[in-house]
Amino acid sequence: MVSLFITALAILFVLGIGLYFWQKSVPDNSERIFPPNADFNGLFGGDSSSNNQEQARLAIAEREQEAMSLIDRARNGDRAALSEANKAGATDLYDRVLNEFVQGVTSDADLLSLMSFVSQNELPVNSGLAKAVIASWQQLPNRSGTTKALHFAALSNNADLFRETVEQALQLWREKKLTGISEIELRALFDGEFWILSSDSRRSGAGFILKRTLANARRELEPAAGPKQ
Repeated sequence: MVSLFITALAILFVLGIGLYFWQKSVPDNSERIFPPNADFNGLFGGDSSSNNQEQARLAIAEREQEAMSLIDRARNGDRAALSEANKAGATDLYDRVLNEFVQGVTSDADLLSLMSFVSQNELPVNSGLAKAVIASWQQLPNRSGTTKALHFAALSNNADLFRETVEQALQLWREKKLTGISEIELRALFDGEFWILSSDSRRSGAGFILKRTLANARRELEPAAGPKQ
C-alpha cells in the first residue's frame, strides 16, 4: 500500500514538471500594444495636411494684419513704424510703409526731416523716396540739392534711376542751370556715388548702360575741367 502511494506521488510530480515546461514553451499570442504614431490624430482627427494649410493661412492673415497696423501708424506720422518694418526683414512691407511717409510729405521741410530720419537710423532708401528727393532738387538745382539727389538715387540701388539722375544733372549743367558746383565736382560726384550701388546692380544690364553714360559724362566734363588756354 505504501509503495503504491509513493508511486502515485512520483507520477504526479513528473506530470507537474512536464506541465510546467509545456506552458513555458507555448508562444505568447496576446496582442502587443504600441504607442500611437506621432501623426495619429485619433479616430476622428483631421487630416494633417489640412491642419498645415489652415496654420499657414492663419500665419498669412496675422502678417497682413501686422502690416496694416504699421501702415496705419505711418499714415499717422509714427516714424517708429518705419524702423519696425525694417526690422521685420520684409522688403515689400518696408517699401509700403516708407511710401506712406513719402506720400505724406507736403513741404521741403517735411521731406528734409524724413531724409534725415532715414539717414540717421541707417534705414534703406527706396525708389519712392529717391524720386521725391530728385523732384525737389529739380525745383532748385543747386550744389546741395545735386549732392543729395545723386546720393539718394544711388542709395535706392536702382541703376536706371541713378542713370536718369546723372543725365538730368548733365542737362542742367549744359543749360547753365546747375549752380554752385564745378565740372570737376560734378564728375567726382558721378563716379563716387556710382560705387554706392550694389555689385549686382553695377553688373546688371541697367548697370552696363549706366557705365556707358558715366563714360560719356566724363568725356563731356573733361574739357571744361582742363586748364584754359
